[in-house]
Amino acid sequence: MTWFSRRSTRAATAATALVLALAACTSGSPDDSGTSDAAGGDAGGGDLSITFLPKNLGNPYFDTSSKGGEAAVEELGGTFKEVGPTEPTADGQVSFINTLTQQGVSAIVLSANDTSALCSSLDAAREADIKIVTFDSDVDPECRDLFINQATAEGIAKVQIDLIAEQIGDAGQIAILSATANATNQNAWIEMMKEDLAANHPNIELVDTVYGDDDDQTSFDKTAALLQSYPELKGIISPTTVGIAAAARYLSTSSFKGTVALTGLGTPNDMRGYVEDGTVTAFALWNPEDLGYLAAFAAAAMVDGTITGAEGDTFEAGKLGDYTVDADATVLLGDPYVFDADNIGDFDF
Repeated sequence: MTWFSRRSTRAATAATALVLALAACTSGSPDDSGTSDAAGGDAGGGDLSITFLPKNLGNPYFDTSSKGGEAAVEELGGTFKEVGPTEPTADGQVSFINTLTQQGVSAIVLSANDTSALCSSLDAAREADIKIVTFDSDVDPECRDLFINQATAEGIAKVQIDLIAEQIGDAGQIAILSATANATNQNAWIEMMKEDLAANHPNIELVDTVYGDDDDQTSFDKTAALLQSYPELKGIISPTTVGIAAAARYLSTSSFKGTVALTGLGTPNDMRGYVEDGTVTAFALWNPEDLGYLAAFAAAAMVDGTITGAEGDTFEAGKLGDYTVDADATVLLGDPYVFDADNIGDFDF
């Protein structure tokens, strides 16, 4: 077990209790009430209404983060709603932001498909006294009130480079299978991976970065194309849960199984079979249900004035304990966690 596998007992214990919401959400138009509503009692919630707007619906990762958000809003006695586009586009999110502004929700919890394209609609929402909390993928800081960061970009980049370096003997050609070309979190991680490679892994060559658009079949096809284009390829990093699962599916039935390493960011339930059959040695992720849970509590703290987004503000996040707002109105969930054959059976999300 490498150093980055040792995470706090609190985070590991919480992760073991996760159950993935297997039923994929269905899409609604911007005028729909959303895919999921949960109203709690009067305790602590008042008229609190928190709407989650993920990059796209039907994505198991966001199903899980929304499950955590819904649990938190229920604890707070508020009303939870989830809406979003079926495809991860900025234009698709804008229409939902505009509708939520008209509806006058208390807070929008957003995973952004673009850093700046959403800003005009978000500005209008904030002018209507709606709190904007981003999670997973941020917008320009001036366009939101708070960002819930799943882990530092440096930590996420480092854990993936360390894993691939360990798996290929710190030498050889690698490629990156990313999500969309405009995904803010993916692009930040990739830039830091490149910096880490240049500084610490001179014998590893990054030969290509391709985009599967967070679509299973597209990611599957991109994996096949990479292996055809680069016959000397030793490893693939896919910093997206959809991409790594699709790449593993391709490798598992190909002649490259066991010879081309695959790592990145995935969920245990998606990747368990591929770890058990030897297609994948180890991969990483944070706890997406905890991320949604924390984002909902942070949004509620913004709504009731417990915090303003100023550095040093503190708030309580239910079972996760106390958190402090860092610079640039950012709250950090924790460190990435590494899953491998020794521990993957302990998790269910």
